[in-house]
Amino acid sequence: MHANKLLSHTRHQHQRRRPPQDASLLCYRARTRDMFKRGFKEHGPIKLSTYLIPYRVGDIVDIKANAAQQKGMPHKYYHGRTGIVYNVTPSSVGVIVNKVVGNRYIEKRVNIRVEHIRHSKCRQDFLDRVKRNHDGHVLAKSKGERVTLKRAPVLPRSAHTVSIQGNIPQTMVPVRYETTI
Repeated sequence: MHANKLLSHTRHQHQRRRPPQDASLLCYRARTRDMFKRGFKEHGPIKLSTYLIPYRVGDIVDIKANAAQQKGMPHKYYHGRTGIVYNVTPSSVGVIVNKVVGNRYIEKRVNIRVEHIRHSKCRQDFLDRVKRNHDGHVLAKSKGERVTLKRAPVLPRSAHTVSIQGNIPQTMVPVRYETTI
């Protein structure tokens, strides 16, 4: 074997090149080390209260996979998505999730165990505002007056002058770093 060829062969024999990964060739739970990780102080068996939460058709739920239960776990795409319950069974629920594929939305129906879902709080502010507006409307009607229940944008603060009398301007400088060794 020629000397140059021998050198080039020994130089590159430890550098194996990986072929480019095609997304269709990846495993079902590839790249989910941080995604499916349990939270701080949330390790261990699943709380029994998880199984006592009632779900009804039409409920809005958030999908968050729980790594302690591998059965009925959703695909990593649906982790963190919000959907609407369309079917309820004793141990799982069916959820409709909208998925962007190309230039359109596809309505996906996913069956997930109850350990991997929770009620969404996305409408809570709206429902609180509806209740608050209703109470305000009833109160105004009993007094016989009209009340505006629409939300008003927060206006900018009014202009004002800052006096330096008894309020001397101060120069801010960073504290010098010192070691205590």
